[in-house]
Amino acid sequence: MQFNNLIVHIENRVGVITINRPKKLNALNKDTILELHHSIKSLDADNDIRVVIITGSGDKAFVAGADISEFSDFDVQQAAQLSREGQVMLFDFIENLSTPVIAAINGFALGGGLELAMAAHFRVASVNARMGLPEVSLGVIPGYGGTQRLAQLVGKGRALEMIMTAQMIDATKAEHWGLVNAVIPEEELLPYCFSLAEKIKQNGPLSISAAIKAVNANFKEGICGYDVEISEFAKCFGTDDFKEGTYAFLEKRKAKFTGQ
Repeated sequence: MQFNNLIVHIENRVGVITINRPKKLNALNKDTILELHHSIKSLDADNDIRVVIITGSGDKAFVAGADISEFSDFDVQQAAQLSREGQVMLFDFIENLSTPVIAAINGFALGGGLELAMAAHFRVASVNARMGLPEVSLGVIPGYGGTQRLAQLVGKGRALEMIMTAQMIDATKAEHWGLVNAVIPEEELLPYCFSLAEKIKQNGPLSISAAIKAVNANFKEGICGYDVEISEFAKCFGTDDFKEGTYAFLEKRKAKFTGQ
């Protein structure tokens, strides 16, 4: 599949998506959001792909926000549609994906860029990364899940501080606050993400997907996460992966998971 705003390649069962709009600092527009949806959906459907990494082209930005020129003249109804469709098509879609997604934050992750990174299952930042939700400086608030996911990751007080001041934080503070999992030298960012992917790939893909569902359930209103955990735990026992994993453990050998 060919894309205008993305570069997609597969390496050792890892799908790497590079957002490629360097002149716009990889800002998200409607076309890029749609392409991200299709590329991630395609990789998720490929049983050979075990992990997806999302990053930005160049060394300045992961994604430096949304393309403001696309919605600067929207009315209330158009804005609601923009937010709702974007959340469903991309941000919620990534969060609930059965294949784990790592955001490799190489530079600025602002507005929609930080929202994209927060939708991933976890985040790794380069030392030059800067993160923020500056929407209130434009007289608006984050609309792609930023108010919700930021509070989940760093707590209510710090989330409100970041949102209301519209200030960026550096990678060190982001790691201290729990917004990113690790801070890595720029040249080592992707190799480090691949090393994480290698560790994930050694484990049962169905159990990885089950873990994503169970953890996400804790943040869904009206759903008991403990019940989801019980259900997903039990389902694992009906898989070939569970049999292989337990037999391999008992036989003192490395498991060979098939995702079935």
